[in-house]
Amino acid sequence: MLIDKQVQSVHAAVSDIEDGAVILVGGFGTSGRPADLMEALLDLGVRDLTVVANNATVGDDIVSELMAAHRIRKVVCSFPRGLKGKTIFDELYGSGKIELELVPQGTLAERIRAGAAGIGGFYTKTGAGTRLAEGKETRDIEGELYVLEKPIKGDVALIKGAKGDRWGNLVYHRGARINNPVMAGAARLVIAQVKEIVPLGAFDPEHVITPGVFVDRIVEVRHERQA
Repeated sequence: MLIDKQVQSVHAAVSDIEDGAVILVGGFGTSGRPADLMEALLDLGVRDLTVVANNATVGDDIVSELMAAHRIRKVVCSFPRGLKGKTIFDELYGSGKIELELVPQGTLAERIRAGAAGIGGFYTKTGAGTRLAEGKETRDIEGELYVLEKPIKGDVALIKGAKGDRWGNLVYHRGARINNPVMAGAARLVIAQVKEIVPLGAFDPEHVITPGVFVDRIVEVRHERQA
């Protein structure tokens, strides 16, 4: 049986994503972010999305465009604000038009990993005794306060690799792999954009970061959007 997960366009790749979906978005800031898939999501017109990402928006990027079009209902992230000052997120959040779940960066990554691994939750000292722990179960472990954090799972993961093959095996460019591999295990549908699709056998198996078993669709984007 021929396994070929290639799709011909970013629009075809996201065509069946529905309103209200929880979308896991890989990358760190704009590095490693699948901006072309997200632009296709904007064109698709879906609404009431929950976006889980390291950053909300840096201020002038595809996430800000999705926010401006009122497509995002909630953001789960570590850094909601841009580094260059006030963003559209600040305006929407200040007027009650978007929800925010603020999660410490390491906790966010571990909650996604827990979702990928089928772990029901974990205890961490991060955030214990602060407003971030309000309403959450806590426990004293060897004299220190810990807070229970639950896993994060997505309906869809949009991830970005440097190269892939038709089976969906992926390699990444340096730090652009942040969050992308773990998100590939934490969603029902995983869509990857890559700059180049290479022939089977081009990768040394030891160099593959995300095995194709975790990827459902892969699309080649030669001229990538940068933000």
